[in-house]
Parts: sequence; C-alpha cells; structure tokens
Amino acid sequence: MHILTPQELHNLAMNIVGKKLTAMGYEFQAINSQLKRHPQFVLFKKGEPTIFVLVKATNNVQNPNEYDTVWMETFKNHAQKQNAKVWFAGVGLANAESVDSPVFKDQPYYVAFDDFIKIIA
Repeated sequence: MHILTPQELHNLAMNIVGKKLTAMGYEFQAINSQLKRHPQFVLFKKGEPTIFVLVKATNNVQNPNEYDTVWMETFKNHAQKQNAKVWFAGVGLANAESVDSPVFKDQPYYVAFDDFIKIIA
C-alpha cells in the first residue's frame, strides 16, 4: 500500500477546503498547492475584500487548528499591507482504522475540519 506523502496529504486537505469555499460562493483568484508556500488560496467575491486562506494538513484530528503564532504574525503583516483578510484551515487527516497508522492512498480516512479560523476578519 502507498502511504500518502506530505505533499499528497496537503493536496487532499486543499481539495477538502476548496470544495467548501466553492460551496460558500467564492471564486479563486490564485491557488498555490506547494507545501510551505502561502497563501494556498486567494479568494474573490464581489463587494468583499480579498481573502488569503492558509491550509495546513495535520494528523492531529483532535485539534487540527494549531498553528505557529510567530509565523502567523509575519503573515498577518503581509496581508494587512494588501488589505486582505486571513483565514486558517487546519485539516486533520487520519487513517480510518487506526489513528496511529498513516493515511494510505485509496483507503478510508477521517477528516477533522469544521470551519475556518478567521485570523483577520
């Protein structure tokens, strides 16, 4: 069986977040799926400010919303210069049979993602 690489897990998390954003009526101005490149999504909706969405895939399904607060301050400064909002999407992904096992390609998995954390609303 093929264990998903960090990039594949990141892409899976981006697909989950992207579907939710589409359902919310947002259009994508830009998408960046490379690991450690931010933001992952730049959103557009008529009459609203630009929104930068940061996506983080984690195997922590109990608390997927943890992020590096020092790094986030730097990113917030960048966003404020662009007059943009910042949303964080922590997506917990785990093997459906055992959270201690890795996520395998084409095998069931759990998703822990409820909503966005609005860093700059």
